[in-house]
Amino acid sequence: MITIVDYGLGNVKAFSNMYSRLNIPARTAATADELAEAERIVLPGVGHFDYAMDLLDKSGMRVKLDDLAINKQVPVVGICVGMQMLGESSEEGTRAGLGWVKGRVRSLRHLSRSNAMPLPHMGWNDVQPTVAQGLFEGLDEAARFYFLHSFYFDCSDPADIAASADYGCHFPCAVSRGNVYGVQFHPEKSHHWGARLLRNFAELR
Repeated sequence: MITIVDYGLGNVKAFSNMYSRLNIPARTAATADELAEAERIVLPGVGHFDYAMDLLDKSGMRVKLDDLAINKQVPVVGICVGMQMLGESSEEGTRAGLGWVKGRVRSLRHLSRSNAMPLPHMGWNDVQPTVAQGLFEGLDEAARFYFLHSFYFDCSDPADIAASADYGCHFPCAVSRGNVYGVQFHPEKSHHWGARLLRNFAELR
């Protein structure tokens, strides 16, 4: 069953509704005990990096999340700021991230031709997967996703980049390392393309 982490931030209801429409069992978890039996985990997030990390720590689920992701190898997907939290740190704040994927979250302003682009990057954009499998199984070249962000995940290992998008310059918009996945865009707002990606996550082997 899909477990959506409810730590007080992110479109928890939207993910629940999406999985309900897909006829895929899903539930929310707001405590470590509720999270303990998770088989697949969705970590949503919006807003400021430090605030998200603070709320996750205050929820009491941080230690259990680490155990599930690192020791038990439960599949996890981070969404938007939830993806950024997978990294080691962010220029948006001073808190350390979860550190499950090596890399630092940086402003899109660091990408040379993106300096001329307005921030946040908001709206629909094409996504180019590095490999058309895993989260992106069955998604063709016309797949588009909804973005709302000013920061991107700068992976230490390029092999962890699962997809990229272009906003003046190419930037990583999805990561994949073992059982840990992340997407910068919002699949819960991305119509049938987002629904397919969330189904793919539910069916990962």
